[in-house]
Amino acid sequence: MTEQTTVAGTAEEAMKAAELERIMKQMAKEIGLALKQVRTTVQLLDEGNTIPFIARYRKEMTGELDENQLRSIEDRLHYLRNLEERKREVIRIIDEQGKLTEELQKAIVSAEKLQEVEDLYRPYRQKRKTRASVAKEKGLEPLSAWIWVQPKQGDALQEAAAYVDAEKGVASAEEALQGAMDILAEIIADDAKIRAWVRQYTVDQGLLRTEAKDAEQESVYEMYYAYQEPIKKLPPHRTLAINRGEREDILKVSIDVQTDRIHQYIGKQILRGASVVQDILTAMIEDAYKRLIAPSIEREVRNELTVKAEEQAIQIFAGNLRNLLLQPPVKGKCVLGVDPAFRTGCKLAVVDETGKLLEVAVTYPTAPNNKVAEAEVIFNRLISKYDIELIVIGNGTASRETEQFVVDVMSKNKGRGLQYLIVSEAGASVYSASKIAQEEFPDLDVAERSAVSIARRMQDPLAELVKIDPKAIGVGQYQHDVTQKRLEESLGAVVESAVNHVGVDVNTASPSLLSYVAGVNSTIAKNIVKYREENGKFTSRKQLQKVPRLGAKTYEQCIGFMRISDGENPLDRTPIHPESYNVVDQLFKELRYELDQVGSKELAAALSTVDPSGVADQLGVGVPTLRDILDSLQRPGRDPREELSPPIFRTDVLKLEDLTPGMELAGTVRNVIDFGAFVDIGIKNDGLVHISQLSDKFVKHPMDVVSVGDNVTVWVLNVDEKKGRVGLTMRKPS
Repeated sequence: MTEQTTVAGTAEEAMKAAELERIMKQMAKEIGLALKQVRTTVQLLDEGNTIPFIARYRKEMTGELDENQLRSIEDRLHYLRNLEERKREVIRIIDEQGKLTEELQKAIVSAEKLQEVEDLYRPYRQKRKTRASVAKEKGLEPLSAWIWVQPKQGDALQEAAAYVDAEKGVASAEEALQGAMDILAEIIADDAKIRAWVRQYTVDQGLLRTEAKDAEQESVYEMYYAYQEPIKKLPPHRTLAINRGEREDILKVSIDVQTDRIHQYIGKQILRGASVVQDILTAMIEDAYKRLIAPSIEREVRNELTVKAEEQAIQIFAGNLRNLLLQPPVKGKCVLGVDPAFRTGCKLAVVDETGKLLEVAVTYPTAPNNKVAEAEVIFNRLISKYDIELIVIGNGTASRETEQFVVDVMSKNKGRGLQYLIVSEAGASVYSASKIAQEEFPDLDVAERSAVSIARRMQDPLAELVKIDPKAIGVGQYQHDVTQKRLEESLGAVVESAVNHVGVDVNTASPSLLSYVAGVNSTIAKNIVKYREENGKFTSRKQLQKVPRLGAKTYEQCIGFMRISDGENPLDRTPIHPESYNVVDQLFKELRYELDQVGSKELAAALSTVDPSGVADQLGVGVPTLRDILDSLQRPGRDPREELSPPIFRTDVLKLEDLTPGMELAGTVRNVIDFGAFVDIGIKNDGLVHISQLSDKFVKHPMDVVSVGDNVTVWVLNVDEKKGRVGLTMRKPS
């Protein structure tokens, strides 16, 4: 390597280091964190550490940043690195054109948004054939330059006459003048400062207008048939609804803004007092805005509205999904899962306390078959044979008819203490037709697999729902209208977070569940299960190091989230990372306890007296880590989901006709959206609690008050039997 190459390499490294430092300072300022926290997090991420691992096991290094803060840093880092890459590319392209000035380069380097960079690059970007480029080909640039100078004397038409040239396609002075104006209009339209001002003015002062393409056509978009709203007040869910209506060719959408104010602003930037071309420039400014600036700014503003709306929708979906995944498991119950249907019958699946499938069956208690007596015999046999305690019914077609039948069966089995529950079967059909389901139940048909999924999702929602594409679980709004790649990334992060929050039993977890453990991919997950099948149950965490493809870095990232419930080392069933086992050994020596006493009341009592801040230095560990270790030792094997309220089990049917305004009911939140929450109160359709009815206090967003899975007390506000809708309130009637 030559000295020159070494110097160049060193210079490039120094430039990248300075760039990264600038990025980190910007992130610290934007996110409101200490620069040291950002710098450490970036370093940990660049070293290949996962978000769950950093959040749980590197608290001292990051200053106890939580997962949300860490993901904010990760997302922003990705954006800003892409921004810097784009800046370098733009500077290179402009420089190759020989048009890069020191002032322009400084403006590009200091830009904080991609839109700013693109605005600066716009005049130098290769364009398709335009009116301006055609005018330039006709040799009209000198005429446009003369107009741009804004002379005090002369005649524009006489000046333009000199450019009349039949061979070049300029037939008259008027045509030459128009071509020169086209050149200037494009220059104005490409001006970064003007575009930035017009864009902001449009956002601040513009109105989004919608109208029907056919006012006689009935649709769900009728409220938008003659609608307008200030752009800056447009809520995200409305943006997505309007976008969908436009995409379905039902709505026409436009942005309305006062053009006089815009013409006036552009004029101040261009016009320099009275001149012989003042009227020409004024007309050119109006043309530049109407023909070139307004259409592209409208696209940019609407795109920005859409991006913000999508982020909001994804955020809501992600929050709902996390709460659904972390619903408390219903343990110790033998469950009968029912996938209801009319013509093809109700598919039944019995699973034991561990989720193991015991038997499948099919019955036809509803129309058109109405084989009620035969169905009762089958239900009674299964209930008796397997000592069923809970019947779980999917909420799809024939759900309520099946519910009535189940309640009738339960009434004839009163001594057994039977209960039932209707659950969302969203995603069950997706799972049942998937490769995972085929491998798990090769001998069952699709509907039978669906019944198994419905039964299991009460016993362990997380373990069952991770088998389903998160988008199919149906706890969002407009999830099909957002960028699918961004949605998948966000939901994948939510599932990963939930799985690692709970931890997995490495001896029972499916490949689907294992693949979401920090650092583990689908190949390693399958290898873990294969190793388990070939060598028997894991008895220690160390054994996982023998799994093919599970290297040292993966082991470091995943092992703290892997649990071995009955292994050789009691610490293997806790969230304590093996790297901290020596800390536990020292702690136990100080307290004079043994490892085999983990889980005992005596040890828990002794640990509760330990002051982390007082002994952390002595044990050579940080206070946050020691705090987590003490908590894990006091409650080994704890499932954090068990601290949440269990689902509401039912014993009788509630019908829409039974409801009256003011009636008090217990319900479960099924979905939270921008304008309220849908609550399952035991009738066919969930009732809506509008955002205004969630609390006596002002509610900025429904997710500030309720979450998916919450058990809530509601009161009936109104009932629309024709539409099957129920309005609810969580504000107690006076």
